[in-house]
Amino acid sequence: MNNWSKLNGFAVVNRIFWDYQKLNHVISFSESDGNKTQVTEFVLTGLTDHPGLQVPLFLVFLVIYLTTMVGNLALIFLIWKEPHLHTPMYLLLGSLAFADACSSSSVTPRMLMDFLSKNHMISLVECITQFYIFASSANTECFLLVVMAYDRYIAICNPLLYPVIMSNIFCIQLLSVSYIIGFLHPMMHVSLLCRLTFCKSNVIHYFYCEILQLFKISCTDPRVNMFLIFIFSIFIQFFTFMTIIISYSYVLFAILKKKSEKGRSKAFSTCSAHLLSVSLFYGTLFFMYVRPGSGPAENQDKMYSVFYTIIIPLLNPFIYSLRNKEVIGALRRIIYINSS
Repeated sequence: MNNWSKLNGFAVVNRIFWDYQKLNHVISFSESDGNKTQVTEFVLTGLTDHPGLQVPLFLVFLVIYLTTMVGNLALIFLIWKEPHLHTPMYLLLGSLAFADACSSSSVTPRMLMDFLSKNHMISLVECITQFYIFASSANTECFLLVVMAYDRYIAICNPLLYPVIMSNIFCIQLLSVSYIIGFLHPMMHVSLLCRLTFCKSNVIHYFYCEILQLFKISCTDPRVNMFLIFIFSIFIQFFTFMTIIISYSYVLFAILKKKSEKGRSKAFSTCSAHLLSVSLFYGTLFFMYVRPGSGPAENQDKMYSVFYTIIIPLLNPFIYSLRNKEVIGALRRIIYINSS
């Protein structure tokens, strides 16, 4: 696991290094270009330019988006409505569902519009707004996964102290810190993004405003932006991932030491859902950034981005609820009350 986590950190380094090499060519070309008409609108090329795939892809992603929103919002409603679920673990789960809903909504509606529209133009303001909402949601999810790992660590390794340590007030404080960091961090990149000018091209070869794609078409030297993304990406990914791995390592040892088969099974069931979500989240990041983005790899990057931005928010509510007896029981009680 330690080797894997190091690869996850160096993955971002590798991706940014290759983009940095490409940018040197773009920057030198732009500086020698005398005609610099500033671009304020961009064209998103989308997932594919094949006309026959636009409507089928629209229907597929429409179903995915509606299922994502219903799943996450239903989970939030269930946790809010059912008093038995007013515990730190489910407060965290509800917050994760909210972050997933925001993440998916920042990308999917625009992509659905582009499937059916011939006008793929997006303004600079809309582009930066889309990046900010998505980046904020993704950053928040990183820290929420850390808090959830810490919650499971206390619950399984120190069960007698759990009600004292993980009170609802302390849980809300941790949630607040996660959202504050998650939404403040991208503001720095947005402010630096606003200093860039775009004059060489207005075509973004992606289905949403991914920040590295914007750097590629910038006429202003984006090396400061790249450097800060490099530093903060390494720090946030390495810190959050290593904290999660260490927490679940202690949890795993504690589970194996349990004498009760029932207690061991319940603890493992809860943690396996968390670990699956973490694996999907960080595993996709690893595959997205482990290689340079060129040629056919760019299409692979799009597929990894689809999984990261759209599929993971779809899967998370089902991962956490389908094997959770308390969530299933609460759902049955609400259905029974409404039907009687």
